[in-house]
Amino acid sequence: MENVSVTPAPVTLAERIGAIDALRGFAVLGILIMNIQSFSLVGAAYLNPTAYGDLSGANRWVWIISHIIADKKFMTIFSMLFGAGIVLMTDRIEARGSGARGIHYRRTMWLIVIGLLHAYLLWYGDILFTYGLCALLVYLFRRLSPGKLFAIGLVSFAIGSITFLFFGYSVPYWPQEAVRNTMGTWRPGLEVVTRELEAFRSGWLGQLKMRITQSLFLQTFYFLMQAGWRSGGLMLIGMAFYKWDILTGRRSKRFYAWLVAIGCAVGLPLVIIGVYRNFAAGWSLEYSMFLGSQFNYWGSVFVSSAFIGAMMLVSTYAMFRRLTGVLAAVGRMALTNYLMQTVICTTVFYGHGFGLFGRVERMWHPLIIVAVWIPQLVWSPLWLRHFRFGPAEWLWRTLTYRKSQPMYVIK
Repeated sequence: MENVSVTPAPVTLAERIGAIDALRGFAVLGILIMNIQSFSLVGAAYLNPTAYGDLSGANRWVWIISHIIADKKFMTIFSMLFGAGIVLMTDRIEARGSGARGIHYRRTMWLIVIGLLHAYLLWYGDILFTYGLCALLVYLFRRLSPGKLFAIGLVSFAIGSITFLFFGYSVPYWPQEAVRNTMGTWRPGLEVVTRELEAFRSGWLGQLKMRITQSLFLQTFYFLMQAGWRSGGLMLIGMAFYKWDILTGRRSKRFYAWLVAIGCAVGLPLVIIGVYRNFAAGWSLEYSMFLGSQFNYWGSVFVSSAFIGAMMLVSTYAMFRRLTGVLAAVGRMALTNYLMQTVICTTVFYGHGFGLFGRVERMWHPLIIVAVWIPQLVWSPLWLRHFRFGPAEWLWRTLTYRKSQPMYVIK
């Protein structure tokens, strides 16, 4: 028999699953609701809203609504989709008769490089590095049954929660110096806040030291304590959801309606109770940093599942075809749009641009978010009329397959 050499190639447009692309577009737009707080305010204010800025009136309600509907929810969807994407890509490659391992690890290593460049050159809140590290490991589980993937993913996710519970219950036994150091990240004093404001209101070089410090913390200690366990666990759950056809839109409308109902009935009360208890505790380090965060940690999975169910339902109706088509275009260019959100927002808030860091109250964040969404919703479908990939996606695929990918759409 003649041996036929098959050249690996990216998933074609015909092989793409529209429901997954639309969900990815929905997620990449949604993550800006929370990321805007990191772009515009001192780092501590992302976790502790009382750490910086006015929190009364409209500012308070913007934070509460953003926390309930967005905090960890869209990141959860993104993580699940990333895990599903690993199974989708490797299955398609292997079905063509090629080996997937080398391509996966080359793809992942380049994602890690892109994440490092993103974090250290632009914005410390990068998630790509975390996804890259997790993808190195979760790939090994991709052939397991969906039940086993879900169980292992849930255990990994739970470990991220257990570490926070351990730290929370052990606070009374900490040395006073450790409490003071941690308080500096939870409720920083005037000197620390002033230093961060001055850094990010300065030019690119002036921001560099602060960006390096914050990136290193997130990529080492925080990754090992929670982010790695959470993201990796959600990727495994995403693999299970893909194999169960939950993410492909192929389950019944009744199934997705129940997913929405259960996700909202369980998730929203959990998150709201967490908000109430944290405010009642005065956002204290002893309670809110570790124990109080667990309501949203677990509640976010249910709310995210409700979002997934709702998006799958929307994708089944012809009347929403234009909307889902636009979201799918945003999703096909998710990496480009994610990086562009950073470029736009750091230009607005950091000193190399308009220097508004720490000067814009939360009540104005929704206007800025919409101002970023609109061009991304417009330019993504327009771009894809002429090109097969977004610019960042083209570069990533070219590096992965070690061959320049055809860029133009053949009409």
